[in-house]
Amino acid sequence: MRVREDVYWQWADANLHSRCHDEALSDGTSFDVQVRLSRLGATQLFLGLYSREGRAIHEEYHRQRPGESMTRAMVWGVNRARALATAAEPLPSKRLRA
Repeated sequence: MRVREDVYWQWADANLHSRCHDEALSDGTSFDVQVRLSRLGATQLFLGLYSREGRAIHEEYHRQRPGESMTRAMVWGVNRARALATAAEPLPSKRLRA
């Protein structure tokens, strides 16, 4: 079970349809990438990286992905999540809310 933190709850809105991609790595780390359109039509993205135990390692919420469709934003988010999970990209020092 994932333990969501503040960034996720800032993202959460049950009234907006979103697309999700969940993935688990061989070391037990998992990530969750979600994209949606805001009420004003902006593409938005949430990315969460979690330990084997479900503890949040990193969460980020992008209020806008200008010029990106939901599909393009999802691809970007999944690639970023994989890079963060495998240390190919360093974890930001703070949770992001862009």
